[in-house]
Amino acid sequence: MTEDILQELAWRGAINQQTDEQGLRDTMAKEKMGAYVGIDPTGDSMHVGHLVPFMILKRFQTAGVRPTIVVGGATGSIGDPSGKKQERQLLDQAALDNNVTKLTAQLAKLFGRDGFTLVNNNDWLGKLTLVDFLRDYGKLFPINVMLAKDVVASRLEAGISFTEFTYQILQAVDFHELWKRENVRLQIGGSDQWGNVTSGIDLIHRLEGNDAPAFGLTVPLLLKADGTKFGKTEGGAVWLDPAKTTPFEFYQFWLNTADADVEKMLNFFTFLSKEEITGLLAEMATDAAARTAQKRLATEVTAFVHGQDAVATAEKVSSVLFGNADVAELSVADVAALAGNVPGFEITGQAISVLDLVVAAGLETSKTRAREAVTNGAIRVNGVQITDVDAIINPTDKWEGQYIVVKRGKKKWAIGTMQQDMIFFS
Repeated sequence: MTEDILQELAWRGAINQQTDEQGLRDTMAKEKMGAYVGIDPTGDSMHVGHLVPFMILKRFQTAGVRPTIVVGGATGSIGDPSGKKQERQLLDQAALDNNVTKLTAQLAKLFGRDGFTLVNNNDWLGKLTLVDFLRDYGKLFPINVMLAKDVVASRLEAGISFTEFTYQILQAVDFHELWKRENVRLQIGGSDQWGNVTSGIDLIHRLEGNDAPAFGLTVPLLLKADGTKFGKTEGGAVWLDPAKTTPFEFYQFWLNTADADVEKMLNFFTFLSKEEITGLLAEMATDAAARTAQKRLATEVTAFVHGQDAVATAEKVSSVLFGNADVAELSVADVAALAGNVPGFEITGQAISVLDLVVAAGLETSKTRAREAVTNGAIRVNGVQITDVDAIINPTDKWEGQYIVVKRGKKKWAIGTMQQDMIFFS
């Protein structure tokens, strides 16, 4: 089992740097050890870029290593200089507390309520006085060594505050604290965390002895085939919070993965075996237009983050928007998902002529043009084709009176939402 997980990470291309691979193998073989990943609450949601080290941690969990996650209630108030060209804007305590609460809920959903440890480093760092910090830890970190770390060296020209300069010490304290509390022997981080990770190992060796088992592993910076950073779209980051990125949008993000990036994304973000991934790539080589690999990728990652129900909804909405599925077969929840991804308009519960409805929906600019569209059979309301220009539509006769779906042609959609306090049921 020990060799399997490290070999798996190797063929997935998921290891950037690691310390003492054989020592890690030996330690996993002889003791029930833990591994950890940390995240600072600088925002109220993770995005898909954050998933990379957590997917590695999840793999260790399935291999019998107990996962520990540190939410940086203390370090988040300081700011990690890793990967940053300038100082972070510090958050007030209320914002930090809110972010901690939301990230904790997301992480618990990914890892389950049992079988892993979730801690806040404010529980120990918040109790340190300045004198304790300098006496117990500061004296163990030579300045010349700290200056040589990439995370600091890259910022010396632009400038780095003493606050951010000491961040690597705080993260090192985290590793040592978890080493004692949770039998954590491995820290996993992004490629920009190597300096912080090795600082923690150095601290453990100074305090616990050179033979104390402590290891580090970082994952590669994930770039797309065109060299651009993974996880960004024209609309910004792809969030795990469904209020920021709907499950449908999340599903579509993975579904739209370029052929050149599919193998890497399947390796990093799914738990499919090497044989399964090889089979999907073979299907893609034979029939790329079917996008079989992308569909499986979207299904696997969306299920992991949002659950299987979200996958089913995303697939149904996709089949309506981009296939030939009948919108009338959607549930209220499905239409709500669809409403978040097509143009919308408000409507009262009053009966309305089809021509007025098409104009109100923004699908035509005038009744004259709406009349032509209806006459030509281009208009559908709630999945039903309307060809009578004098038709009167009851907007509350479907989906519990909450929505009305109007479509023009093959690709133009609009969803009407009933105005508050004006819903009339037939």
